[in-house]
Formats: sequence, structure tokens, C-alpha cells
Amino acid sequence: MTDTPTAPAPDGHRPLDVPQRALEVDLDQAFSQLLYRASLLQRLRAEEAQTARATQRDLLGILVEVDDALAALGLDRELVLLGRGTGIEATRRRLLGRLAKAGVRPMRLEGLAADPALTEIVGTEPRPAVAPETVVRTVVTGFFWEEEVLRRAQVVVAAVPEPAPVGEPVLAEDVERALEPVPEGAAAPDLEPTEAGGDDTGPTEAEDADVGAEPAAAPVNPAARATAAPPRARRKGTAAGGRRKRKK
Repeated sequence: MTDTPTAPAPDGHRPLDVPQRALEVDLDQAFSQLLYRASLLQRLRAEEAQTARATQRDLLGILVEVDDALAALGLDRELVLLGRGTGIEATRRRLLGRLAKAGVRPMRLEGLAADPALTEIVGTEPRPAVAPETVVRTVVTGFFWEEEVLRRAQVVVAAVPEPAPVGEPVLAEDVERALEPVPEGAAAPDLEPTEAGGDDTGPTEAEDADVGAEPAAAPVNPAARATAAPPRARRKGTAAGGRRKRKK
């Protein structure tokens, strides 16, 4: 078999000769092996990225806790008096700036409804003008990392105030008595409740004392009391007169 001359390429270059081994390769099998190796490499790279992201997440969580510690130190009165408060605040600002470049940002939840995925409720406060389960105060700040929740916030939410104690209920009979027309010349009905344990039908203590006491003596005329001498005085006077007669 003689080789047929090939026509020259349009650009003047001669095409390359294809080796015989390349013509014997199974293209379908080779393509399947290439796809398998590509998928294996992609899976290994995804696992490495996931491991690196988990490590970065742990590191960012530690830095957030360092920010909490710096915030607590900034409130220490002794350190403030020693002039360390300014340095602590500057270090904290630098740390928050680094966290912001890494995609970490604090949560702002005041005035929003508490979301279990973002918040952890640690207390309640009665707020009559605020809807229940609304965040009114943040105890520990939460953080986002890109689109993930790096740390949930600990918050205090609003609660419904307890109702005030209600007095004694008004009976329907008392209302009907109050609405009845009062005849002319008659006193209005007394709707005031009696004291606990009292009984209007029984006698009072003052009445019991009047029943057991003796009747009072009739009043005496002062003029008659002055003219009438006491009995004992008259006896003394007669006795003295008898003695005088015996002496004579």
C-alpha cells in the first residue's frame, strides 16, 4: 500500500502525522477515566475548602470572644483610672476592623422579633407598649459570618405585663336595686357592703351593755336637795339636844 500524497494546507503548513497508537485508543474509555479523575479532584478540593472554612470559623469565634473580653476590660474602673481604657478600646477597634474584612459583622436586633435561629432569649421585661417577643435589650452581641450565623445573640425580650388585681365583682342584684326608682320621701337604698363578719340583725356590743345595766336614777331637784337634811344629820341633832336636856 502506497502512501497517497496529502494536499498542502491552505496556510502552507503540512498537517502533523497521527501516530498509530493514537488511532488504537478507545476514546469512550479514556473520556470516562478523565471524568472520574476530575470528579475525584473536585471532591478533594471541596473537602479541603470545608476543612479550611471550619478552621477559619473556629478562629473567628475565638476572636469574637477576645472582643468580649476587651469590652469587659474597658469597663473595669481600675484599668480606666490607670489610663488603660484608651488602649483597650483602640485594640478592640482594630480587632473589629480585621473581623469586618473577614466578613464578620455584629447583629443589630433591637426592635425586631426574636428569631430562634439568631437569638437566645435569656430574660423578659414587661413592656406594655411593645409587642411580645420583641428584642428590647442585647446581653451578648451576636455575629454574622458572610451569610452564616457565627454566634447567636443573647437577648431580653418584651413580655405582656401582669394584669392589676381586680376588686370584688358587682352583683347583678345590686345593680338592679340601684336602678330601681326611689319613691318620694323614701331614703335611697344603701348599697355599701357591711364589714366582714358583721351582722345587721344582731345586737351590737353597746346594746348588750345597755341591756345588762341597771336603770338610771331619776334626776333630783337641787333646791329640794339643799332644804332636806340628810337622815344621819337629823339623828345627830336630836341626840345632841337630848343630852343637853339631861345636863340641865
